[in-house]
Amino acid sequence: MQSILDRAGGLRVVVVGDLLLDHYVIGTATRLSPEAPVPILLVGEDLWCPGGAANVALNLKTFGVQVEVVGSIGRDSAGDRLQNLLAEKNILLDERFRDAAVHTISKTRIVSGSHQLCRVDRERDPDSYGLARNALLLERAELALRNADALIFSDYGKGTLSKEVVERLTAAARSHSCFVAADPKPSRPLPFAQMDLLTPNAVEACTMADVEPVGRKGGDWIKIFRKIHGLFQPKNLVVTLGRDGMFIAAGGQAPRHIPTCARTVCDVTGAGDTVISALTVALATGHNLETAARFANTAAGIVVAKFGTATATPAEILNFSQGTVSPS
Repeated sequence: MQSILDRAGGLRVVVVGDLLLDHYVIGTATRLSPEAPVPILLVGEDLWCPGGAANVALNLKTFGVQVEVVGSIGRDSAGDRLQNLLAEKNILLDERFRDAAVHTISKTRIVSGSHQLCRVDRERDPDSYGLARNALLLERAELALRNADALIFSDYGKGTLSKEVVERLTAAARSHSCFVAADPKPSRPLPFAQMDLLTPNAVEACTMADVEPVGRKGGDWIKIFRKIHGLFQPKNLVVTLGRDGMFIAAGGQAPRHIPTCARTVCDVTGAGDTVISALTVALATGHNLETAARFANTAAGIVVAKFGTATATPAEILNFSQGTVSPS
């Protein structure tokens, strides 16, 4: 763990994908409304944090990585808040990726105690967020890769990524010997072929392999991995299983199961962002997949024990790996 974190500070990573603002309205609900059969929430506080690809960037920054994000946000109050949150962490978002015609994507979660009552999403047509809609945006994204060590595609299915964007930026990254990782959303098939790292969850892996969804640990995972390797040829394939840990395979080998490190699961929001961030840092600094997976599993185990979209600090990771504290 220490070796990975020591080398993380020398990495420069570009994250390309759907930038979201996560909003939590937290309070207590003890009675029903007389107007409709719905609970009344007495609001105690509002919390805002980066979500989607912006949360991937925040996880990387927490590890000590130099980060730039690429994606579209609006010139609206949500966009102002998201940009400020990123700036506070010294995460670069070029001003050219802000557009008055774009509505910043946000997710508002209404929470009482430990229970989410509902979620309110704000977004527009996916085409409005596409990087390919403006040649200058793609050129700026390519420019960001000139001094990068790694590129992460974070696809939340909101429209930022397209076939053209993935192909052009992958080619640009390869020309600069960048490590390339992708967290895919196979409901929108994109050319994530020959990636250095692919990190679908269990449902997404089944979709990519064109098989019926199976349980997190049930099903023929050897067959699923073989099909994904045949179709996409990733160097490293990691399938996240939520509270059941992950399956990993390098170079088309049979998958191995890595159990979760979590002691308590409070909220799985953003855990996949933590996993791809941690795996990329470990693999891009020269560690093997098993070491990278255990690092990522530790970080994710810490994150899911926290409320909301969260990160794992180096101190938390080291303390947990040494057995001095547990993520609870």
